[in-house]
Amino acid sequence: MKRRNLLQSIGALPLAGGAGQLLAAPAAQSRLLIVFLRGAYDACNLLVPVSSSFYYEARPDIAVPRPGADLNTALPLNADWGLHPALRDTIFPLYQKGQVAFVPFAGTDDSSRSHFETQDSIELGQPLDRSRDYRSGFLNRLASVVNGATPIAFTNQLPLSLQGKVQVPNAALKTVARTSVDPRQSHRSASRYQGLALASRVDEGFSVRDEVTREMTAQMDAASRDAITTKGFGGEARRIARLMSDRYNIGFVDVGGWDTHVNQGGAQGYLANRLDELGQGLAAFAQEMGPGWRDTTVVVISEFGRTFRQNGNRGTDHGHGTVYWVLGGGVRGNRLAGDQVRVEQATLFQNRDYPVLNEYRAVLAGLFARQFGLNAGQLDQVFAGVKPRDIGLI
Repeated sequence: MKRRNLLQSIGALPLAGGAGQLLAAPAAQSRLLIVFLRGAYDACNLLVPVSSSFYYEARPDIAVPRPGADLNTALPLNADWGLHPALRDTIFPLYQKGQVAFVPFAGTDDSSRSHFETQDSIELGQPLDRSRDYRSGFLNRLASVVNGATPIAFTNQLPLSLQGKVQVPNAALKTVARTSVDPRQSHRSASRYQGLALASRVDEGFSVRDEVTREMTAQMDAASRDAITTKGFGGEARRIARLMSDRYNIGFVDVGGWDTHVNQGGAQGYLANRLDELGQGLAAFAQEMGPGWRDTTVVVISEFGRTFRQNGNRGTDHGHGTVYWVLGGGVRGNRLAGDQVRVEQATLFQNRDYPVLNEYRAVLAGLFARQFGLNAGQLDQVFAGVKPRDIGLI
């Protein structure tokens, strides 16, 4: 065979992955967007384990009701799981079209339950038992092995995940100010009691409430690391889509405000409002991508989940396993993917959290292999020493 014909024959072969595995060639304009929910959102109220009586016992004040006629009940996905009703008009229709899959019991083996430690370890994507190289994020390493990669960060500063040898621009997004304590409202409420015996106790009560609110807001802001708010993301999602349609194929955006230690709510309330705004942003992104949505994958992740049982403040605390969202026109959706267990007390990690059954690097490596046609050697450059898991997301 002549050399020219030999090269043509080799070029026509599909890319090889693991031993004996052949990968389909990636789409010419394949795109990836990672959405990082900083602060650790409560996955147990996103993907509701409606068949678990233990869930309703553990969350008497914040559980999302089982599917029913009321609009504030879980949206049925299958016999065991429901979706938060705040996503009724945004994510649920995409799920029904087969364009959304969820990966429960996902996350990292890092069990520090520290926002900053775990966010860093996820963004770096390096082995946990070695020293960290903060100059090498996993998305930058991905960009180095994807042919024709054009990465971008939709953040004020370049995130750890995109630090590395490949030069990456960042585009700051417009933000919306977070709500905080309104001293005028507190003053108006307290003034009603002036001159009464209760006045001093009312003043003290408002003072304590305001101090706690400021403290919790400061903690949430710290965990969010200057990420855009959900409302801000909703307003900017179409601009992100246009930029990715025109020139970028690997993107990262972080969205803050998920550290719900106090009064997170159930079917309604603080968490429901955040999910509503996030869902609107993701749906707007999908719509704005137009025909390009078919070759686009969005992965929504968070540093960890939250405690399965509610705390004394009608909120939840730092946990372990979480739920990843995978969206896209080419996603094999309308299902839950990956390893799963029944939701009951015996299956909790350390008797408090969801376990991690789907390690994020293995799951993402399997996804990257399919989406970008990467072989085993290239995947090892992204996640060293990790065996890819193809759980059929695309």
